[in-house]
Amino acid sequence: MPDSRPQPPRSSPSPPGPADANPLLLCGARLTDGRTVDVRLGGGRIEAVGTAGSLASGAAGTRVDLRGYLLLPAPAEPHAHGDTALSAVGDGPVSHHPDEVQRRATEAALLQLGHGATALRSHVHIGDVQGLEGLAAILRARRSLSGLAELTAVAMPRVLTGAAGADGLAILRDALKMGAAVVGGCPDTDPDPTGYVETVLELASEFGCPVDLHTDADDPARLTRIATMAGGLRPGVALGPCGGLARLPAGPAARAADRLAAAGVTVVCLPQGGCGGVDRRDTAPVRLLRSAGVRVAAGSGTLRDVANPVGRGDPLEAAYLLASRYGFRPEEAYDMVSASARAALGLPEVRVEAGFPAELLAVRGEQLAGALSLAYSRIVVHRGRVVARTSAVREYCGSAAVALDLPRQGRAQPS
Repeated sequence: MPDSRPQPPRSSPSPPGPADANPLLLCGARLTDGRTVDVRLGGGRIEAVGTAGSLASGAAGTRVDLRGYLLLPAPAEPHAHGDTALSAVGDGPVSHHPDEVQRRATEAALLQLGHGATALRSHVHIGDVQGLEGLAAILRARRSLSGLAELTAVAMPRVLTGAAGADGLAILRDALKMGAAVVGGCPDTDPDPTGYVETVLELASEFGCPVDLHTDADDPARLTRIATMAGGLRPGVALGPCGGLARLPAGPAARAADRLAAAGVTVVCLPQGGCGGVDRRDTAPVRLLRSAGVRVAAGSGTLRDVANPVGRGDPLEAAYLLASRYGFRPEEAYDMVSASARAALGLPEVRVEAGFPAELLAVRGEQLAGALSLAYSRIVVHRGRVVARTSAVREYCGSAAVALDLPRQGRAQPS
């Protein structure tokens, strides 16, 4: 397995930019339907998909040999915490200095990019002692990642009602003017959760931005009120991690799911461990929600902070857990970290077809189930250019079994 710390590239095929104008040809990739194809990318989009070898003749630009790789739409990360990421790694108290927050957030985004997430939504605490410094650090990290990954910030005020709420509302307005793209927060911790949600929705409507709220969803009446208030808001409302919904009796949980579906609210579950204390680690009842018609996306939550010191931030692990623990087919599980996650972020759909955005992940393997289990080697494409590579070599020594023709990880031969 490779070192978990992001490594600088040995060579950069092109400087970061909005989209790579140079053509890129992905050769011999396997698709989930079993076809082996060549894929030509240009201008940040998929230009053509043809049978293996059909696009290679006389083609200009860079070629990437994907023989032995499964080619997928890239996953997205709908629920990260960049301001606290990697804060459990060092000794001593956690530093909240803006430069340190920016460094950790950038490293965390690169780790998740290496896993395949080319778009990330990061929740950021505002107010209290840090004010807007954490948000400013995340926005600087966003700019430094330009051309590699798309990072958007969710502003999370602590209190929005009562006497203390005036300061929270003022700093939330400042955060949106400063560059936060999404209004967030945690109504469960406000003395007036309903008033908190009303304020968030009013501000989101004023600024024309999405809403993404933290809630445990263990109170069906409160969840119903949120769904009623949020119904029809555009560009949309997401709730997560909603683990408390799994602790409710079947009847109230089913009725709450129906209300969420009717309101068009997206639920972001966190199967890798959540972002709260050890008593808040339940995963939302994904099967119940999906059967009710709720769009469910899967995120990673915290990444090696005090809430989850072993967080990995790997979308494929989230999909693996959904498949292994909850019995979803690999295709359904992967949809929740790719198509559904991108939709939750307001991003366009990706398919390995001509005309779609060139946001792709190549994973060594022949079938999706195997890729979710042993996805060590990965190649990540963002806006038509290779932005990350992870290579793993597995060797067995000193055994007669080595001579058998068994599948194994290995180094791909250059084309």
